[in-house]
Amino acid sequence: MSRVNENRKELLLRACRFEPVERVPVWIMRQAGRYLPEYQAVRAKHSFLEICKTPELAAEVSLQPFRALGVDAVIVFSDILIVAEAMGMQLDVPDSGPVLSNPVRDRAAVARLRDFDPERETQFVVGAIRAICREVGPEVPVIGFAGAPWTLACYMIEGQTRGDISIAKQFMRDEPALLRDLLAHIAKATGAYLKAQIAAGAAVVQLFDTWAGELTRDEYEAFELPATRAVFESLGAPNVPTILYGKGSSHLIEPQSKTGADVLSVDWRTDLAEARRTLGDRVALQGNVDPNILLGPKEAIREAARDAVEKTGGVGHILNLGHGILPTTPVQNARAFVEAGQTAPLPARAHSTEAD
Repeated sequence: MSRVNENRKELLLRACRFEPVERVPVWIMRQAGRYLPEYQAVRAKHSFLEICKTPELAAEVSLQPFRALGVDAVIVFSDILIVAEAMGMQLDVPDSGPVLSNPVRDRAAVARLRDFDPERETQFVVGAIRAICREVGPEVPVIGFAGAPWTLACYMIEGQTRGDISIAKQFMRDEPALLRDLLAHIAKATGAYLKAQIAAGAAVVQLFDTWAGELTRDEYEAFELPATRAVFESLGAPNVPTILYGKGSSHLIEPQSKTGADVLSVDWRTDLAEARRTLGDRVALQGNVDPNILLGPKEAIREAARDAVEKTGGVGHILNLGHGILPTTPVQNARAFVEAGQTAPLPARAHSTEAD
């Protein structure tokens, strides 16, 4: 039986802070989505953006995996491109994927981007977080999020992506100063956006850096590191831990640890034991089971979850996938993953004691 009766918010916060825990907390990236019949029922009646921009609907789909899987945190349902839209870009999200129809390609386009008031122009995200907090109460953590500056810049420059960010990388080579201006503008807007989420009740916030792996270490340090650090430094919320996820970025763990993030979320290509040796107890870890494993037998899922916990020793670790859950994942397999993490044994040093 899962040990889920304790204060889940305190559990997650302790893991983020590298403090002793009774067990690892578990949640799943993209945990609200197409693999859930409950989500499909809502999606059949409403467009993706309609769900994002209606607090009651966003709260409902955010809560679906909490009810169905028993995860230890609720991440608000939204999209990283909401910030790009609020900055003045034209966003559409057809079934084929998001499109920004006025991509940023020159200095005039960067100059047209605007600052925005998150309480007014993205009030639907703030409202969804407040609604979730009311529903789950003070003992379940709500996670807010945004896109990391480089990743959001890639979408803004490309207009859309299908696994190719060649235009963004050419922009970086041809217009390095302009890219830094764009990243600084995004960082400022993202910081304000996350601060509004924290004020609404988010207990933890995460930056998703989907395209970090496309950068060399030198490029990351020259462009993305300063912008990401600026986001975290702007929050002014020492009691709200921060998580940074970078896809395909095992070569960037050391510079990512300098961003100010309390937790680095790593994908399945990164060995957790090696990441722990690299980082020591400076930064906690999140991840990193391959989402494809959840398509297979339950025993393999349980073994992968237990192996991930064993590699970190359970301390300073949030169990998660190494990327978003796949739409074809059986719900019972997702549930098996969560339960395996929640019941995974920890070494004695990971346990909290009365003296803590």
